[in-house]
Amino acid sequence: MSSPDSKPAGAAEALLTLIDIMARLRTPQTGCPWDLEQTFATIAPYTIEESYEVADAIERGDMGDLREELGDLLFQVIFHSRMAEEAGAFALADVVHAINTKMIRRHPHVFEAADGRDADGQTVAWEEMKAAERAAKGKTAAAPSALDGVALSLPALLRAEKLQKRAARTGFDWTEAAHIFDKLEEETAEVKEAIASGDADAIEDEIGDLLFVAANLARRLSVDPEQALRRANGKFERRFRAMETAAADAGVAFASLSLDEQEAYWQAVKKAERG
Repeated sequence: MSSPDSKPAGAAEALLTLIDIMARLRTPQTGCPWDLEQTFATIAPYTIEESYEVADAIERGDMGDLREELGDLLFQVIFHSRMAEEAGAFALADVVHAINTKMIRRHPHVFEAADGRDADGQTVAWEEMKAAERAAKGKTAAAPSALDGVALSLPALLRAEKLQKRAARTGFDWTEAAHIFDKLEEETAEVKEAIASGDADAIEDEIGDLLFVAANLARRLSVDPEQALRRANGKFERRFRAMETAAADAGVAFASLSLDEQEAYWQAVKKAERG
C-alpha cells in the first residue's frame, strides 16, 4: 500500500516545501551564509558527489539510503535552479517543462503511435534524436562527428566507453575480443618502453592508451568498465581491511611487516574468501 506522500498530490506538496526551504536558505540577510555564497561552480562538485552516492546506495541494495541520497540529489537540482532564477536565467518550472517536453518527444512510440520497437531499436532511435537535437541547437562542431555530445566532464573511464560506443556505430571497432588482447600486449610493451626512456609525459600517455584499450575490452565483453573497477576497488578494500584485522589479531601492526609478510597475509585472505 502506498503512503499518502507517494501520491502525486503528496509529492507536489513535498516538492513545494523543498522549494521554499531553498528560497529561505538563499534569502539575503536572513538565509544561511554558506548557501548564500555558493555559485554554480562551487556546487557542481557536490552534484557529482551526490550522483555517485545514489549509485553506491543502489549497488549496496540499501533502499533507505537510496531514498535519502535521491533527496540529496534532488536538492542539487533545486539549488541550481534557484541560483538560475536569481540570475534571471530560468526557474525550476522551466527545468521540469524542458524535461517533460524532451521525454515526450523522444518516446513517440509511447506518446504517439506504437511502432513495435524493442529496447535496442529505441536506443538507436534515441541516439538519432539526440544527434538531431544537437544539430538544431548548433552544438555540433564545424564538421559534425559521431562523437559529438560525449561530455568532457564525465569520469575518464566512463567517457572512454561512450566514445568507443559512438565510434563502433560507424563500424570502427574490433570484431573479436582476441584482437583487443593483441592490442593490450602492444600497449603494455609501449608502457615498458616509456618507462625505460624515463620520459614522464610518455609514461602517462602510454598508461592512458593501456587503460583505454582495457575499457574497450570490457565493452566488447559486455562488461561496464566503471562497474568492474568499482568492484575491483571494493574487493581490494575488503581484503586489505581483512589483512589489517588479521595482523592486529596477531598483535602486530600491518605497516610494520615486510612486503613478503604482507603478501602472506594477502594470500591467506584470498584463500579464506574462496573457501
